[in-house]
Amino acid sequence: MSDLSGFLRTRRARVDPADAGIPADSRRRVDGLRREEVAHLSGVSVDYYVRLEQGRALRPSGQVLDALARVLRLDDAERAHLHRLAHPPRRDASPPSTLRPELHRVLDAFTATPAMIVDHRLDVLAANRLASLLYDRPAPGYNTARHIFLEADGRDLYGDWEKCTGDVVGHLRHSAGRFPQDGPLKDLITELSEGSSRFRDLWSRADVAERTHGRKAFRHPVAGELDLHQENFAMPRAPGQELVVLTAPEGSAAEAGLRLLDELDEDSGHSVSAIAYGGKFSRRG
Repeated sequence: MSDLSGFLRTRRARVDPADAGIPADSRRRVDGLRREEVAHLSGVSVDYYVRLEQGRALRPSGQVLDALARVLRLDDAERAHLHRLAHPPRRDASPPSTLRPELHRVLDAFTATPAMIVDHRLDVLAANRLASLLYDRPAPGYNTARHIFLEADGRDLYGDWEKCTGDVVGHLRHSAGRFPQDGPLKDLITELSEGSSRFRDLWSRADVAERTHGRKAFRHPVAGELDLHQENFAMPRAPGQELVVLTAPEGSAAEAGLRLLDELDEDSGHSVSAIAYGGKFSRRG
């Protein structure tokens, strides 16, 4: 089954017939809409839509795709993903995972809040000191998807682990549509599929999402509960790269927690975990 046909099937199963103006039918045997219902509502023939779901109809027009997006109630990210699946991007090489030197200075300018730059695979390309303390590991070389799905402390760190896993999978599905020829991304998806049943379940749903902003909660071994706000800023000249900044409301417990992290002695030679569990907490100054 092609990515396009699989995406259409999962979206069709998600639509409540009542939302599409179709009366309830106790004899309905499928979740969501039937194929013929999608075809009728979108103005295409049943045969053509069946061929789309079977991967036998090539390069549907933008008009057809927009009609399907409307019937399947796709959001903006899903609509764009549908178009990319139907008309894949040119077979360019994977986007670069290098940074301009000036961007390291930009990260260091964030002195009171965690900030990092990640690529489309969720590899951390660079991070400021506070972000490294938050995640208890240096960058680059850290992949947030591997951490949340495969590493022992991944589930403990995130205050809303189930939501975070869904966000990660939605992002990777979005990236797979943007960069279909990226071999390392395919390898990462395979690795996560083989190592995590949670990932396999979420990936089978074919949900796609573009990260922009939202709540991000942490359970940090030193700083405690951190209820932060995440903003993602796309890097216009570096496709797939994002500047991620985590902030806390002024006067909040989360702001105090970040301040506590910032006061860790960076020359102590101890990781955050060692400080938390070994009692070796020290302050600068």
